[in-house]
Amino acid sequence: MAGAALAACLGLVLYGVLDGRDGDTKAEPTVPTAPVTYEVTGEGTADITYQGRSETGKASVVKAATLPWRQAVEVPLGQDPVVSIVLDSRGGQARCALTIRGQYVQSASTAGRFGRATCAGRLPRPDAPEN
Repeated sequence: MAGAALAACLGLVLYGVLDGRDGDTKAEPTVPTAPVTYEVTGEGTADITYQGRSETGKASVVKAATLPWRQAVEVPLGQDPVVSIVLDSRGGQARCALTIRGQYVQSASTAGRFGRATCAGRLPRPDAPEN
């Protein structure tokens, strides 16, 4: 009898391991996205903040990125793509640029110590009618 109970427990444990599903995780919602490319040109380093795949609007941050820098991401519809740069204490010059679906949207430049620039665009909400 103890052997049967042990075999049943072992079978349940193996089922849980081999099944691969985690009962505590929620299925990630699927929201349509658009391809966005952020680019920062210049020399030196800068802190870069950009909107990526986050459906909640949480930004990604790259500290002391060596320029030039480029990142292609998928941004959920309804979230506005944005990239911000802050030069370090040595200053310099930098330019951000933003493209959505391969189309140029905006660029901005900055110079000097702790210079700042931001490039932003707009994506329609997923439930918005197409024109």
